Amino acid sequence: MIIGGGIAGPVTAMALRRAGIDSDVYEAYGRGADGVGAFLTLAVNGLEALRPLGLYDLVCDLGMDTPRMEMSNGSGRLLASVRQPGRTLKRADLYRVLRDEAVRRGVRVHYGKRLTDAEATADGVRAVFADGSAAEGDLLVGADGLRSRTRTIIDPGAPRARHVGLLNTGGLARGVTVPGTPGTNHFIFGRRCFFGYLIAPGGEVWWFANPPSPREPTPEELAAITPERWRARLEELFRDDTGPMLDIIGATEHILPGWNTYDFPTVPKWSDGRMVIIGDAAHATSPSSGQGASMAIEDAVVLATCLRDVPGTRDAFAVFERLRRERVERVVAQGRRNGSGKAPGAVRAFLRDLTLPMIMRQVDKRNSLAWMHDHRISWDDRVTTAAG
Repeated sequence: MIIGGGIAGPVTAMALRRAGIDSDVYEAYGRGADGVGAFLTLAVNGLEALRPLGLYDLVCDLGMDTPRMEMSNGSGRLLASVRQPGRTLKRADLYRVLRDEAVRRGVRVHYGKRLTDAEATADGVRAVFADGSAAEGDLLVGADGLRSRTRTIIDPGAPRARHVGLLNTGGLARGVTVPGTPGTNHFIFGRRCFFGYLIAPGGEVWWFANPPSPREPTPEELAAITPERWRARLEELFRDDTGPMLDIIGATEHILPGWNTYDFPTVPKWSDGRMVIIGDAAHATSPSSGQGASMAIEDAVVLATCLRDVPGTRDAFAVFERLRRERVERVVAQGRRNGSGKAPGAVRAFLRDLTLPMIMRQVDKRNSLAWMHDHRISWDDRVTTAAG
């Protein structure tokens, strides 16, 4: 049983299916996520993790290649231009093709099944849902995101996600001409707010903004901010900056509702007998890492190979955690560092602008993030319980 029907759920189901394990996906919401969300980037390591599942070409028909990023400050000064291999696509498109392909391959998806409880049985797991129904299986995989119910069932004392002091909003702008080439991620450290945009091949501009928020707003507080209020707030935040931000915001018909940004420095317990968590449920990373979806996809493939090769569910989960924990927590830490310069204050902004060009030149020259992007998972190599 896979809890969560977003990105990680269908990929996990297809990975398990290739490993010879049948699964059902249980989604909390009453329908799919068609048309929901903004856009995301799949880093090259995430794309490559799709290859052994026969999904690489399917996903690479979506969105656009985004091989570089350019970083500027609020005065219009270019700070860095470096390689950042990946593919940026609309989240709803990625969800749709993965869900449809999973169903085509025989995966059953059940909607309106919000997990409330789960417990071990004599030979498996019994899951109970908010609608009063229940289901049983040999094991349960929690791919249920940042607010994972599976995580708290496994460990009632599990830590809460850490608010990183930034909000998110964004949109799609049409009919506006902005500097840059299609497929380049442009990141602007505004004086009071961080902004990112890229130009799609058809001329549409995809953008996001990270207004600083030292206090974590409640969901109700965020829901009360109308698109008009978001527009006014963003225009005020970027009023004194150099760049196309105001033009892009003005050309956006619908500004997305805002949401909080979180990460998980560490989650102590990933599994318990016949239950395990993956993706954001186990190791949410700040969007500044550019790796959230890619880490979840890698998890799905590694978990499937562990269950295929390691006898006993408990041991398979332990090996999965051993193979993944160090890498994902390193990614979380990198995302935290990447995001720290988005709302730094005047003194730290001065130091950032002074040192970032040199740092990013060295990153590009030495390819010092190769550990992140060059990571590859071999489906054919056998997984063993031996450490190392």
